[in-house]
Amino acid sequence: MNATTEKRIALISVHGDPAVEIGKEEAGGQNVYVRQVGEALAQLGWQVDMFTRKVSEAQDTIVQHNQNCRTIRFKAGPLEFVPRDNLFTYLPEFVENLLKFQKENGIRYQLVHTNYWHSSWVGMQLKTIQKSKQVHTYHSLGAVKYNTIEKIPLVASQRLAVEKEVLETAERIVATSPQEQQHMRSLVSTKGNIDIIPCGTDIRRFGSVERTAARTELGINPEDKVVLYVGRFDPRKGIETLVRAVRESKLYGSKNLKLIIGGGSTPGNSDGIERDRIEGIIQELGMSDFTSLPGRLSQEILPTYYAAADVCVVPSHYEPFGLVAIEAMASGTPVVASDVGGLQFTVVDEETGLLAPPQNVIAFAKAIDRILSNPEWRDQLGKAGRKRVIENFSWDGVAHQLSELYTQLLQQTAKEPVLATK
Repeated sequence: MNATTEKRIALISVHGDPAVEIGKEEAGGQNVYVRQVGEALAQLGWQVDMFTRKVSEAQDTIVQHNQNCRTIRFKAGPLEFVPRDNLFTYLPEFVENLLKFQKENGIRYQLVHTNYWHSSWVGMQLKTIQKSKQVHTYHSLGAVKYNTIEKIPLVASQRLAVEKEVLETAERIVATSPQEQQHMRSLVSTKGNIDIIPCGTDIRRFGSVERTAARTELGINPEDKVVLYVGRFDPRKGIETLVRAVRESKLYGSKNLKLIIGGGSTPGNSDGIERDRIEGIIQELGMSDFTSLPGRLSQEILPTYYAAADVCVVPSHYEPFGLVAIEAMASGTPVVASDVGGLQFTVVDEETGLLAPPQNVIAFAKAIDRILSNPEWRDQLGKAGRKRVIENFSWDGVAHQLSELYTQLLQQTAKEPVLATK
């Protein structure tokens, strides 16, 4: 690191609060990514400030995660939860508060790493106002998302324009898989600089529990065949496909089959509608007696659920990366996933699990049956999955790659004034 540059980074995640409990309203993969990247970068000696939007008076303005890493919450719009499609109008206030924070604390962030499209807009304002350099991670591409849903939100054209602009103007875009990079090029713009740096997972926590112990803790019989889903209740997550696939399974009707659908926030929130719909399908198909919906799974209990499962199913219509897949693989549990997006990168078909066409109930049923009917192969897939995660998807490895990228960009910044005088 050049003597004139400082190892300080601002991670901006307007709607994904890194300090919030995972599984709460709209809290998922992005929150995990920002928090874990922030904490891992702090271990490498970076001063990490993670900026997000405050959603209630009761929330602390600053949450200190460790000596070098903290979350800072700004007011932007009303102090209440606002669905992400309605957030854009409050972003100028977020920028204003970030500039004010810098002034009051004598800080100027030379480099910002923005997450999701709202944050990319904030980052682009900082580029214009104070010449900050920008790294951006999309987490989800509007151009892909709007192809998979019927009701296109009013903010769609704004989002698509912002996503194109940031790809063309940011110093670097971080794609989390080759598939995501390909989508950026084919659907967003042929301009811009893209690096592939995957998401990561905690290889010490996931994989720390043995199957028998996990089942004892959760009260699951050793001979049960356990199919697990973890994630938000959202129509695009494909939970209906999973439920109907389990209904088509050859094991349907056997007393040993168990389906666990873990995740979701408290009833009445935006994903409560989808949860109610899924519960209705479960009842209608007569699956209530062997299906459990334990609700939000805390980060403490989650490794136990993965370890207890015979197979973890990720039936999303689309995933830019798919953290659940690598959490399950790190736990030694094979994955059946949709053959889309980043899941084609994380899950190696026939080696760490199986891929099936999205929304194809019969294909998912066959894939689940293949793994459940062959315990030796299941264990083999599980071991290969854990090995793949250790080698490719640890947070430490991800943070090292990001640290190298940030250092390179900051060193360029330090040299620029000298070059300008020639």
